[in-house]
Order: sequence, then C-alpha cells, then structure tokens
Amino acid sequence: MAQAVVIGAGVGGLAAGVALQRRGWDVTVLERAAALEEVGAGLAVAPNALRTLDTFGLGDRLRELSGLEGAAGIRRPDGGWISRSDGDRATARFGDPIIAVHRATLVEVLASGLAPGTLRLGRPVTEVDPSSGTVVTADGPLTADLVVAADGINSSVRMSLFPAHPGPVHTGVTSWRFVVPHPGGTVTPGETWGGGKVFGVVVLGDGRVYCYATAPAPAGGRAADEQAELSRLFGAWHEPIRSLIAAATAVTRTDVRCLDQPLPSFHRGRVALLGDAAHAMTPNLGQGACQAIEDAAVLAAHAADLPRYSAERLPRTTAVARASRRVARMAGLDNRAAEWVRNTGMSLAGRLGPDLILRQMDPVLTWHPPT
Repeated sequence: MAQAVVIGAGVGGLAAGVALQRRGWDVTVLERAAALEEVGAGLAVAPNALRTLDTFGLGDRLRELSGLEGAAGIRRPDGGWISRSDGDRATARFGDPIIAVHRATLVEVLASGLAPGTLRLGRPVTEVDPSSGTVVTADGPLTADLVVAADGINSSVRMSLFPAHPGPVHTGVTSWRFVVPHPGGTVTPGETWGGGKVFGVVVLGDGRVYCYATAPAPAGGRAADEQAELSRLFGAWHEPIRSLIAAATAVTRTDVRCLDQPLPSFHRGRVALLGDAAHAMTPNLGQGACQAIEDAAVLAAHAADLPRYSAERLPRTTAVARASRRVARMAGLDNRAAEWVRNTGMSLAGRLGPDLILRQMDPVLTWHPPT
C-alpha cells in the first residue's frame, strides 16, 4: 500500500488525509500542536467545498448545520444598503447553500473522517527531503511515497522547496475576529464598508455570531485593548455592530497577509504543497478553506502524478486569489469620491440585475471535484 505523510492538521491537511485514505493510501498526519484546540473563528464552506466534501462522505455533516438564508449584502456605516443578495437565490443557483461554521467544527468533522491512529499530535517536523520523501521528526524519520505539506502560510516546507520565492506579504490591513452568543432577534448577515474599513457579521450554524473586521494598519501593530480599539474604529457604525463589539470577550487580531506572487509549482519531487502553504489568499471571498478542500480532492485523484496536480490547481487558485485581492482593494477604498462611485455602481448593478453578483461568483462556486 502506498504511504503518505501529511504535515499539518488544519483544514487542508485533514482534508488531504481523508481524501487519500478514501483512495486507498496509508496515511499519517503529523501535527505539531499537542491537541486540536478550538482556535480560529468562523469560516465559510461554500457550494464548491460542500460538493468536494460529498466525495469524502462528509458533506451532509455540514449541511445539518443549515446555511445562510434570506437577505444579506453590503451596507454603508449608517446602515443603508449598498448591495443586497439573497441566500435562497444563491442556493438555487449553485445547488447548495453557504454554510458558516466555526473553524473548530469543520476541523472536528474532517478529523472524524480519518481512520483511527492516523493523526499524531505533538509531532513537529524538522526536515523534509523531496527526493526521497523522508520526513524527520523527534521520533525519527518517516519515508513516504507522497509528502503533503499543509503547514500554513508560514510553511517551512515551502521555504525549503522554493527559497527564492518572496513568501507572504502584508496587505496593509489588519483583521480582528471574535465570536459571541446570538443576541436574540434578527441578525442580518453581511458586510459594512466605509472609510477603508470593513465589518462583517455572520450567524454560525451553532447559533453563535461570528464577527470580523479589517482596517488599514502597519504590520505588527497591537492595541492594549483590542475590544476598545474596535469600539474606536467602528463605534459610530450602525447596530448591531456596536452591541456585538460590546459583547466580545476575546478578540483575535491578525495582520492580513497573502502570497501575492504565485509559486512556480505546487510540488517538487515527492512533496506537494496544499492550502495556505501553496496559495495563501486574502479572506474577502471566503475561499481560503474551500480552496484547501478542493486541493485535497485533486491531489488525491492525481497523487501519482504531481505535475498534473500542479497544472490543475495553480491556475485555479491563482485566479481565485487575485479575485479575492480585487475585492479587498474595492472594499478598502478610503476616498469619498471613489466610495461614492463604487457604492453607486454596485447599487445600480443590483437594481438592474439581481443575480449579477451571483453570476460573478460562477467561476468560483460552480467548480466540481474530480470523480
């Protein structure tokens, strides 16, 4: 039986482990952390990822959490709508809803799809040899026919395989994330754009509310009190933003970075890169986890032909990453005249063609995994 070692037990690494096992591989997943802790916050599992999870036998586990329904869209800081969309229309168009879940929930679902004994926690990897497929850990070396590097945006494997690549760049903004109990009543999901800043609200499948925000900031910046910083930046914006910030008990702040320059390849020797290690992108399309899940399906289908894996995934993920970066720049406009032109154009487009925004997402959300 062919042997595979997966480095990293995040969404991409776990998805790769499940996908490879379902195609008959003997898989070991190595994770440096001692436990799969509830880290991170919310994320979107879009129709392209749900279809892929179906091939792993896990899609319906996510659908049980329900999806985004009813009105959503983009607002101004005063609460007026720039553009509106409808979750039901999106479901009808793409065949599935967008499921919003806590990252820990998706990790749990993916981990449940692995065979017992596959996941080895507390196993940091110190060296990878792409020519022999040897992975070195504190417990000794492992040799595999395939090594999957799913070790995140700061991937040490990527840096060793492609030392000339510039790596992740700071996009000029920082992000804040937090999860709070549902306050009751109606919480309309969507984003609010203004003054170069963004505040997003999503109702998770478990009933909690996930909030995220971005604003221009130098790399490495920190506030003594991040909740107070959010109140300073967004305290004059419409409800329920103010109330949700006031309810936050733990706020995570992270600079937004991405791989602006695509890699020349997603493989070298017996090693394949996957997820953020291969194509870290801005969060504006909600496709980071989804693209990692797609990677896993394509890699499992072409595990014996890594050049084909690279050939299929590199153009796809580059296009999605660039589209996400364009949305980031549009949302981050900080000029009243430019904002007015943007808002007017988006509003007019929405009135002339309610499905225009949905059509623009066709290349991303209509993707189907290999059979």
